[in-house]
Order: sequence, then structure tokens, then C-alpha cells
Amino acid sequence: MQGLSSEEARRRLEEYGPNALPEKPPEPLWRKLLRQFQSPLIYILLFALGVDFSLWLHEGAQGLPVESLAILAILLLNAGLGALQEKRSEEALRRLKALAEPMVWVLRDGHFRRLPSRELVPGDVVRLEAGDRIPADGHLLEASGVLLDESVLTGESVPVEKGVGEEAFAGTLLVRGRALLEVRRTGLRSAMGRIAGLLAEMEEEATPLERRLQAFGHRVARWVLLLALALVALGFLVEGFSAKVVLFAVALGVAAVPEGLPAILTLALALGVERMARRKAVVRRLAAVEALGSVTVIATDKTGTLTENRMEVQEVVGPDPEGALWAMVLCNDADLATGAGDPLELGLLRYAAQHLDVEAVRRENPRLSERPFDSGWKFMRVTTPKGSYLKGAPEVLIPRLDLPEGEKARLLEEAEGHARQGYRVLALAFGQGEREEGLAFLGFVLLLDPPRPEVPEAVRRVQEAGVRVVMITGDHPATALAVARRVGIPAETVAVGEDLADLSDEELLEVDVFARVRPEDKLRIVEALQKAGEVVAMTGDGVNDAPALKRADVGVAMGQRGSDVSREVADLVLMDDNFATIVAAIEEGRSIYENIQKFIRFLFSTNLSEVLVVALGMVFAALLDLRDASGHLLLPLTAVQILWINLVTDGLPALALALDQNPGVLKRPPRPKESPLLDPPSLRFILLTGALKGGIALLILGFLPGGVGLEAARSATFHFMAMGQLFFAYAARHTHLVPLPNAYLHGAVALGLLAQLLVGVFLPQPFEAVPLPPGVWGLVLGLALLAWLLAEAVDRIVWRRGR
Repeated sequence: MQGLSSEEARRRLEEYGPNALPEKPPEPLWRKLLRQFQSPLIYILLFALGVDFSLWLHEGAQGLPVESLAILAILLLNAGLGALQEKRSEEALRRLKALAEPMVWVLRDGHFRRLPSRELVPGDVVRLEAGDRIPADGHLLEASGVLLDESVLTGESVPVEKGVGEEAFAGTLLVRGRALLEVRRTGLRSAMGRIAGLLAEMEEEATPLERRLQAFGHRVARWVLLLALALVALGFLVEGFSAKVVLFAVALGVAAVPEGLPAILTLALALGVERMARRKAVVRRLAAVEALGSVTVIATDKTGTLTENRMEVQEVVGPDPEGALWAMVLCNDADLATGAGDPLELGLLRYAAQHLDVEAVRRENPRLSERPFDSGWKFMRVTTPKGSYLKGAPEVLIPRLDLPEGEKARLLEEAEGHARQGYRVLALAFGQGEREEGLAFLGFVLLLDPPRPEVPEAVRRVQEAGVRVVMITGDHPATALAVARRVGIPAETVAVGEDLADLSDEELLEVDVFARVRPEDKLRIVEALQKAGEVVAMTGDGVNDAPALKRADVGVAMGQRGSDVSREVADLVLMDDNFATIVAAIEEGRSIYENIQKFIRFLFSTNLSEVLVVALGMVFAALLDLRDASGHLLLPLTAVQILWINLVTDGLPALALALDQNPGVLKRPPRPKESPLLDPPSLRFILLTGALKGGIALLILGFLPGGVGLEAARSATFHFMAMGQLFFAYAARHTHLVPLPNAYLHGAVALGLLAQLLVGVFLPQPFEAVPLPPGVWGLVLGLALLAWLLAEAVDRIVWRRGR
């Protein structure tokens, strides 16, 4: 069998298109821009702008409506920034989706190759194993023990048996067996294509963090709106109806309510998961990022995750070495030429190929029947014209041998001895005809799968971070214990799968190594740990691991050897199947959450100072009857100034904080799962630093007019608020951890300071400010630096008390 040539496959791909369901076209940028204005506060602000513009027209349209135009320009800039953030998030998530694309073994040019399933074309021959999702419609050229779950199409939950020549449909799941499928229909022409309309309607769900943040934002919005109404009432009381007062109060609402926070949060998550992808961990659900930071237990597989999955045969011991070699070749589904198949079976073939002609043995001994390997029975049988060859776990095959009980006990003890030395032990047997009992013993295969060199250090780091590591494997107990000790898992005893039913949930919690575990046992272990309050990350790769992966707080699937179904239900896919990558993902998850808390602290501390300055300043102005040059009530900051401060500080600096690197996150214990969005130290930081900065601004507003006049004092307050808020980004990023220097933040702050100086020196009029003498500029800058230093001091005290 040759399959299609690469040239023919390319031609057919052009003719039939990719084997993928159509995606919704990306939303155009203009629609994203319009959506930035979909907020009740923005509607009110636009209405107030309309009123102000109408009054300007009514009064004879003298000069330019500078304030209205400036506010409009700031709103457009803000909308542009929001739309670009959204676009960046979508692009990052699209790249992640491409990384998680399913791969298939396809016969091309006479060899099986691992290709993305979207490159399949009619006429391709695909190799399928248990746990694989059928990638396209086709008919079965070979089918060995095939059981298909077609519930995704038919709703029928009972899997159906399929034989050679029968049709298999895209989207159905190979529950058991192995098959070769010739593709007939791809993409929209396939069975899944016909229900594409239903799939296209599925919406991305908001993460728990996003939902909590939205709820928090709504609570803040209610209080700010009440304050804005109170200020409008005060303004009207002092000088009657005034569009200026309405504009000012609504601008305060727009600035103080964290409308842009969800967009920054989504972008922070998207950029964070992109960093994870660069470290070989692909996040399938954004909600998993939050859970990663809280993980307290990693329940990990052994083979390929803690070890190299490089199964090399060290020795074959037993009475019939030649028969053992034949069993290694014939009772085997792997393909040595292409590297397709299970690593263990490939290891057996590599060893056998040194002693006999693998292809010739297979050609001369065709399969008549077989029983595929399953975790339920732990062995595999292949029947040929010569008889039946079996390979499997020693404790399963040895009881089936035609030997006295004493000899069986001796063989079991021998297998145990090999396992204690760290070998993975396989038993091989032979029977006349098609049989699975009364077998002849051929020998033991001793395989060695060394631990990955980076794993002991990763285990040590994650244990220092307060995360416990538990090993769950289907391997022999002695082998499991030997590997656990080698990688640094502190284990004295091993719980074996068949004994788990006798253990209570409390006793399960004491075990660090589980061996000969069935998939249903994994589910019970996860549930017992969760019942005890643990946050569990569970690894899995087989079709039967799906329930445990789904139940775990973070399901971790294998990208290289994992089944399609395990990847589909998982939250995280390891592209290199490496335990150290799980640790890297936990580190990145904690870092993302740390950064989210930083920009929440930054935004709310600066917003609080604005609210205090505006509210108290207006109350004092009303009590002291302070008026500006045009006779209106002196507002501490005008609407355009408030919106400008909001634009300069809430955009780039907040985003730059999301790019902070926090190397010390694994030196702290896990964050409790239900911890509040803002912990007590963060709340104290927001209240103290917000009040501190607001107090300094009010002092400028109170004492500077005597020296430079009211308008200059208000302008100085405007510049102080903008510059002070930029510097506060540095104070907000220091907690128990000391982050690495952040060039993006330095750039964002420098750009903000430059923009503020340009506004103050060259464009004061559109921002309702007046030019300031150099001495006042020096005072403003000095006070902004003083506020920063005081905030840093508060920061140190707050976090020392919070320890």
C-alpha cells in the first residue's frame, strides 16, 4: 500500500479545500471600534457632549467648542486603544488554537507521516488507534476489534462494532481497537460538516476571574454613579443648570468606573497563555489559568512524563529467547519504518530487528485474529497460523501459564525482583491455536525508561512551592517506587490498584505512589483529594482517562502520545509530554494572576485618588464659593482633564504591568482557590496610596492659588495627577515578590510623561489648562516623585504586615 503521492495530495487539497469546518470570519475593526462605545456611561457622556455643542451653537458659535472636540478626540483614542487590545487578544488565541490542532498518521509516498488533520484529502489512508477521533468520513480498509462511539452524530451512547468495508464518520471516537481508514469525504462534505452550523453557534465562556471582575466593576460603578449624581445635584444647587457640571460628573464616572479592565484582563490572559505555549504548554481553556495558580497537588503519570518514554529493551530472560523475539514482533501494532505506534512497542521492534527480519516474520505469519490491549485486561493477543502470541503484565499472564503453582509463584517473584531494580517487566507467552489459557512461558522482557534529567529539579521546585506530587501509573509497584525515589517523590509505600477498594478516602490521601491503577481508580483518587480541599492537576493520555481529566481542577493531556479524546477534555496540553512543563505552566499561571492583581491595584488606587480630588475639591469650592475666570464654579479638574488622565494612565502602563516577570512565584505557597480578588494587603494599599495622592493634590489646589492664581493651581493639579499616576505603576507592582525590570513599563511611563509635558507646554488650551512657569513644573514633578516614594514606603509596610 503506497497511499497518495505528496504531489497528488497537494492537488486534491486545492480541489477539495482543507479538512476543517468553516470558522466565523473575524470581526472587522470598525465594528470593534463601535463596540467600545457600547456603555451606558459613554452614552450619557455623548448626550452631555451633544447638549454642550447645542449650547455653543445657541450662543452664536463663537470660537471653537474646544472642550467638546477634545473630549470627542479622547473618546476616539480610547476606543482605538480598546479595539487594538481586543484584536491582539484574538490573534494570540487564534495562534494557540493552531497549536492545539489535532494530528493524524497519514500514508503518503509509501510511508506514514504525522500531519495536521486539516491537510487530509479524499483518497488518503489514515492509521487510527484507540482514543483517536475519526478525522474525516471514510471506509475501513483494516479493522481489528473496532468499537466506535457515534453519540456525537446519533445520540446513541452505546458504542457500535465496525468491520472491514464499513463506513466511519468524522467526529466519532475509536473507543477500542485499531484501524486503517480510507478517506472519502472531508470538511463540509463530512458528517461533522453537516452539523457545522450547530458548532458555529458555540460561544466562548467568560472565565471565573472575568465574571468576578465584572461583578466587582458593577459594584464600583453603582457607588461612582451615586457620587456623580450627588455632585451634579451640588453643582445645580450652587449655579443652576449647567451642561459643564453634567459633563464633569459623567467624565468622572467614565474615568472612575474600570470600563477598560475586562479588555486588559483578556489581553493579559491571552499574552500569558502565549508565553506558556512558548514553554510547550498549550492552554485550551482560559479558565484553567486561574486554577493553575491554586494547584496544591499534581497527580502525574510516570511513563513519558517523569521518564523519557524511550523504552529500550535491556535484556530478554526466559526459556525460549527465539519464541520471545517472535512474540515481540507479531504481538505488536507499531511500525518501525515510520515510527508510528506506542513507544514501548517500538522499543520491542528495535531490539527484535537486531536479531531477525521483522518484515519477513510479519509477512510469513499474517494475523488471523487478535485481542487488542486494554487497561481492563492488561494483555494483548495475536493469533497467527503458528498459534497465539501474548504479551502483558506478569501478574496477569503468569496465572494463565500451564505450570505448577510453585513455578508460577517463582516466576512472579522473579518479575518482582527485576521491577525493584527499576525495570519495566513484560511477560511473553505462546499457545496452540486461538487460546488465552494453558500457555507456554516464553520469557520476560526487561525494559528501561530512564527519568528525564530535568524532572528531579522540577519536582524539588514544585514541592518548595507548596505543591505535592503524587505518581499514578499502570506499571509494576516496584518499578513505580524505584522511579519515584529517583525523581525525588518521598514515597515509602505503594498502593496497588486492586487494593484501592479496601482503602478509605482518608487513607488514600496518605499515599504518594499508586501502581497498576485502572482509569476508574484515577477518578476516585481525584475526587478524594478534592474532597479534602486540594486543587488537583491530573495528567492523562488514554481514552479511559477522560473522566478523571474532566473532573480534575486542571486536566493535563499529552500532546505527543495522548489520545484525541484526552486532549479534547483537558484544560492544558503538554506539547513535549514533560513533567517539568507542568511546573512551568503552574509558574506562569501564578505569574499571570500576580500581574492581574498588580494592574487592578494600580487602576483602583489611581482612580480612588481622582474621585477624592474631584469630590472633595468640588465640595470645598462650593463651600468657599471659588469661581473660575468665566464665573463658573471652580471644578478641581475639568471633564477633558479627567478623561485625558484616564487615557494616559489606564492604557499602556496597565498593559505593561501584565508583562511583568515574577521569578519568585514558586517560592510562595499556592493561592487559596476562593481567595478574594483583592486580598487585605491589596485593599490597604489601594486605600492608603489613593488617599495619599489625593491629599497631596488637594494641598496643591488649596495652597498654590495664593502664589500663581486659581487657574494655574488647577493646571498644576492636573499635571500632578497625571504624572503621579504614572509613577504609581511602580509602587503597585511590588508585593512579597520582587519582579524583574520591565522595559515595557519604563517605556509606557516615559511616553506618558512626554505626552503630559507636550500637553502642558504646547497644547494647554484644548485641555482647559494654562501655561506654567518652570518653577511650578519643578514643584509638580517633585511632588509627583514624593508621592511615589511615600507610596513605595506604604507598599513595604502593607506587605510586611500582610505576611
